[in-house]
Amino acid sequence: MKADWHYCLDSKVGFKGFAVPKKAQEKVAKFSFHGKPAELKHGSVVIAAITSCTNTSNPSVMLGAGLVAKKACELGLEVKPWIKTSLAPGSGVVTRYLLQSGLQKYLDQQGFHIVGYGCTTCIGNSGELDESVASAISENDIVAAAVLSGNRNFEGRVHPLTRANYLASPPLVVVYALSGMVDIDFEKDPIGTGKDGKSIYFKDIWPTTEEVAEAVQSSVLPNMFKSTYEAITNGNPMWNQLSVPSTTSYSWDPNSTYIHEPPYFKNMTMDPPGANLVKDAYCLLNFGDSITTDHISPAGSIHKDSPAAKYLMECGVDRKDFNSYGSRRGNDEVMARGTFANIRIVNKLLNGEVGPKTVHIPTGEKLYVFDAAMRYKAAGQDTIILAGAEYGSGSSRDWAAKGPMLLGVKAVIAKSFERIHRSNLVGMGIIPLCFKPGEDADTLMLTGKERYTINLPARIEDIRPGQDVTVITDSGKSFTCTARFDTEVELTYFNHGGILPYVIRNLIKQ
Repeated sequence: MKADWHYCLDSKVGFKGFAVPKKAQEKVAKFSFHGKPAELKHGSVVIAAITSCTNTSNPSVMLGAGLVAKKACELGLEVKPWIKTSLAPGSGVVTRYLLQSGLQKYLDQQGFHIVGYGCTTCIGNSGELDESVASAISENDIVAAAVLSGNRNFEGRVHPLTRANYLASPPLVVVYALSGMVDIDFEKDPIGTGKDGKSIYFKDIWPTTEEVAEAVQSSVLPNMFKSTYEAITNGNPMWNQLSVPSTTSYSWDPNSTYIHEPPYFKNMTMDPPGANLVKDAYCLLNFGDSITTDHISPAGSIHKDSPAAKYLMECGVDRKDFNSYGSRRGNDEVMARGTFANIRIVNKLLNGEVGPKTVHIPTGEKLYVFDAAMRYKAAGQDTIILAGAEYGSGSSRDWAAKGPMLLGVKAVIAKSFERIHRSNLVGMGIIPLCFKPGEDADTLMLTGKERYTINLPARIEDIRPGQDVTVITDSGKSFTCTARFDTEVELTYFNHGGILPYVIRNLIKQ
């Protein structure tokens, strides 16, 4: 990890790049943490989370984490108090065998208390950092780190203030918390200093295979699983007391900020609208490589100054109750405003500035992406997106396609697409186009300030999967792309304006 960390420090701003000048890489930010002296550097760990994903259901690694904590306690190592630690098992069984083994008390001693069961840090539910820590990071422009045992570490997802986020096994999460840094080579560098004043190394606290096996054998018992899971179908009093309407269709609550009737079927007719032609479209966003679904549709916290936050406050929701985009994904009003709201997104139209804004081309104003998109829609102007390689990589997420559609995006022109995301774009009626090999927006000298017309045939019958399409700009440039409708079925969806209207029309006909 140390080599990767230094590569990221040196690389240009973007995916795995922080562009910290060499002379600034050793900066130390000193601050007071509840009256005691503390310090942060680039690469300091401020969040260490054993969080509820697949590996937290593995007894070997969970008990291994407990053994690391036990050895550290015995040697006198302690996690620094300003590091936010948490333990969110994937199952109540984990709690039972950690208690049975006697290892939970050592995890507690190192700050890894059980905070709940379910998605936590990896979905952006880490909560706020201590105010003194947050200020030290912000005021000194520190590239702080999070280490978590989840399965997602996209930029801006874990926490707005942790730009470097690494995935690790549960026992390694404990080790990195103890070291307090990701800038460490476990084979050479000490983790810390023990109570006897001697340096403690990785090998001193890492459990043997035999120790882990013995803990599993003695602590993971069959009756734990049986007694925990046999009560699942019984629910709980709060759930069981919910009133359920007897109607066969859902009763939309207009005052709900969690579930809102989406606009996908408004003004829908029984006749398919046909091919969605794009003429004189503006570029809403101009991206480089590796734009993930988390850049497109964040799942984490809702930033206090974002369009989604403004909407929630207008609905009477206090900031403390914002929750996350993931929790409000049943509300299209929130999710449309959250589209391209990732705080670490890099849009070339902003000339190096990082964040969820863009330039409204007709006026030159810098606006939040949602606000710019609504201005284009109000003026009846189509928009497209320019992108590099691997557009839509990462976890598959429906809102990464639904959100752009609600913003009025008609096409994405990229070097390449992640397989599922490309299919999802088609499913929402958005045209995926690929630059020809060796070409991209930069080689074609496209600035994103042009207007784009996509010369697709007007009749769906005349469009073929994978055919060449000419794109013409108002500056006189033209280039050829490959239309990434990969099957005839996808063309059928496109003809209907997306898969949702297609399904509804077919159901009505039946």
